[in-house]
Amino acid sequence: MRARKYAAEAIGTFFLVFAGTGAIVVDAFSGGKLGAVGVSLVFGLIVLAMIYAVGHVSGAHLNPAVTVGFWSAGRHPASEFLPYVAAQLAGAAAASGALRLMFPADATGLGATVPAGSAAQAFAMEFALTALLMFVIMGVATDDRAEGTMAGIAIGATIALEALFGGPVSGASMNPARSFGPALVSMRFDANWIYWVAPVLGSLAGAWAYGLIRGQKPL
Repeated sequence: MRARKYAAEAIGTFFLVFAGTGAIVVDAFSGGKLGAVGVSLVFGLIVLAMIYAVGHVSGAHLNPAVTVGFWSAGRHPASEFLPYVAAQLAGAAAASGALRLMFPADATGLGATVPAGSAAQAFAMEFALTALLMFVIMGVATDDRAEGTMAGIAIGATIALEALFGGPVSGASMNPARSFGPALVSMRFDANWIYWVAPVLGSLAGAWAYGLIRGQKPL
């Protein structure tokens, strides 16, 4: 059973990174035919699709920061924490490797996330975006009216929304795995620490905020 969960996380994260960062690569390859709105929609839609595809198997975290948030709220066992993160990172790296094979001359860094302005701006944006994302995820994950039916739509829409306004500042990663894959394959680790630390702290903040209004106590 656990092996199926880890496989679902690896496959789900593969498709998230392949489609999401692939949209950035294709946008550059096609001379901007997708545009910022198109790229944002691709990110939102692929997350929506993967939630419905693998959510019933693994919960469709697809993101180490989300796994941290669920663990802090007591909704994910500590014994599965590292395997989930390892599966997510492996899926992301494989997706970026596939994109490199398809677009060997790509000059966009395979959709690598780097700050557009200062590191502080990017850090603050990633923190806030991930806090909002985790707040929404906690809501649909604990509300019987949304769980399993509207969860994918709510989370996918949140990601598309955040990509629209946060993308120009930080790349709107909200996901260490999504940033790790392109950075590893393109060997561009410029300010990559931001995309680990800020999303993890933001996820903890989002889970804590939701626990506060529900009267729960995250770890």
